[in-house]
Amino acid sequence: MADKLIIFDTTLRDGEQSPGASMTRDEKIRIARQLERLRVDVIEAGFAASSNGDFEAIQAIAGIVKDSTVCSLARANDRDIARAAEALKGANSSRIHTFIATSPLHMEKKLRMSPDQVFEQAKLAVRYARQFTDNIEFSPEDGSRSDLDFLCRVLEAVINEGATTINVADTVGYGVPELYGQLVRTLRERMPNSDKAVWSVHCHNDLGMAVANSLAGVQLGGARQIECTINGLGERAGNTSLEEVVMALKTRKDYFGLELGIDTTQIVPASKLVSQITGFNVQPNKAVVGANAFAHASGIHQDGVLKARDTYEIMRAEDVGWTANKIVLGKLSGRNAFKQRLQELGIEMESEQDVNAAFSRFKELADQKSEIFDEDILAIVSNEAQAEGNEHFYLVSMAQHSETGERPSARVVFTAQGKELVGESDGNGPVDAVLNAIESQVKSGAEQLLYSVNAITTGTQSQGEVTVRLSKAGRIVNGVGTDPDIVAASAKAYLSALNKLYSKAEKLNPQLTP
Repeated sequence: MADKLIIFDTTLRDGEQSPGASMTRDEKIRIARQLERLRVDVIEAGFAASSNGDFEAIQAIAGIVKDSTVCSLARANDRDIARAAEALKGANSSRIHTFIATSPLHMEKKLRMSPDQVFEQAKLAVRYARQFTDNIEFSPEDGSRSDLDFLCRVLEAVINEGATTINVADTVGYGVPELYGQLVRTLRERMPNSDKAVWSVHCHNDLGMAVANSLAGVQLGGARQIECTINGLGERAGNTSLEEVVMALKTRKDYFGLELGIDTTQIVPASKLVSQITGFNVQPNKAVVGANAFAHASGIHQDGVLKARDTYEIMRAEDVGWTANKIVLGKLSGRNAFKQRLQELGIEMESEQDVNAAFSRFKELADQKSEIFDEDILAIVSNEAQAEGNEHFYLVSMAQHSETGERPSARVVFTAQGKELVGESDGNGPVDAVLNAIESQVKSGAEQLLYSVNAITTGTQSQGEVTVRLSKAGRIVNGVGTDPDIVAASAKAYLSALNKLYSKAEKLNPQLTP
């Protein structure tokens, strides 16, 4: 029988460290439910000590998720570990993941601790965590740049203290596949108690080798857990991409010989959900989940695929969750049909009131466009989730005028904590005019870092999905808005980003984590 490989998803923790990718509690719950449908083995739900919002999200996920282990990150100190344990209390299966930096550079410049101090801190952290659970993961941050002898000393000690998973972190994406695989193998061979723990790999994509390094850690190093994120989301260049490592292992099982528990048909739905919530669009040529991943433009390729699919396709689109954009509902569809489709899409609404609100928005959309697709329904649910979140700002109505040879103008009506405001302005284009009209009343002073538009489905009737990224006082946030009218979607996205800027949620510096 083939070995089982554990898939550890850290989209909700490490993925959220992408600039602007912070998620609300409800958004995290939606993604966690999808990860459970994907049958991910471990869901790292967040960093409980980083903020009250993260603590509450982990607590909620721990109470909802039944089939996956729920994990919280914690620095190697009693406060973080106790906070993680408290957040995980309601979980069917829980894990505490603690870490401390072990490279000379990090110990000297960041921690300002001696190697002996780090060694003692690592031991004490795992010993303390054992009071709460027997499922403890330990990561030597910046492990790939650590001294090998010191790394062996620390890891042997934490296993003796009760760590059950050892994660070799390539925190800055410094690893090269052969060398990284050899590092994991050497650690396992040199340590007399290495068989007492599951070995894990956690790689970043700074040199574009996160997936290759992770697979090398498995095949050459003997690791049996891969830490990864949906769409490779993560700070800087991102993390190991879940969809890529999973499909590499599935497609080349002849080489890797490993078993996975993942339901691969849930990969594309997970990808779309994460992209929609975070505002990080998936590039068309992205492996597995990109829009062009199974497209063939070359005449030779098209001819080959028509004659025998496997001439140019090494996996089937439907096996990873790609389906045709079939019309699922229309303007004459009733509430029960809509509710049934929500269930088929794996969308769980909190109450009948939420279902009614989403159905009302569906009817409005059906009056605007004749064909409603699955992606449209997902966007409706996302919009309703934002509307129900007691947002500081909320769009009421807008009007804009644009004519060749004249400067565009706009008038926007929106609420701020329930009080109605009216903004009027002009701009270089209709979108600029609308955003200027909002800013004329809000006066946020935020810097706009990104504005992008993406079609949710195909054709000119498609809803537009707009992402706006704002920065203020060191905080970077993304706002997402959808509407058949691109200008209206832009207004929603801008207000969504402002809502996040005005939220009280605070996060620790992402650079503190592995």
